[in-house]
Amino acid sequence: MDIQLKRGLLDVCVLASIKNADSYGYQMIKDMKPYVEVSESTLYPILRRLEASNLLTVRTAEHNGRLRKYYSITQAGRQRIEDFKSEWNEMVSIYNFVTREEDADE
Repeated sequence: MDIQLKRGLLDVCVLASIKNADSYGYQMIKDMKPYVEVSESTLYPILRRLEASNLLTVRTAEHNGRLRKYYSITQAGRQRIEDFKSEWNEMVSIYNFVTREEDADE
């Protein structure tokens, strides 16, 4: 798969993993696992990039005596998910065109 396309898809997956509730890295990996494999070494650069783009925010809180970073989606992040849904409809249309069966009478 094209690296840029995959990068964009992973960005949206990360945003989707926090769209209903704040979460932290390890939990996001577990939540996404049934759909897409993401390692810590892949996730954390994505989180930094999404934060720099104002698509999510981060806060630090103590959990069992340790500091943990929790990520929250922003309105811009929610809009990115909506934009992705619209773009995906176009991608499906292109896929259907590319994979269509040739007319039998050609």
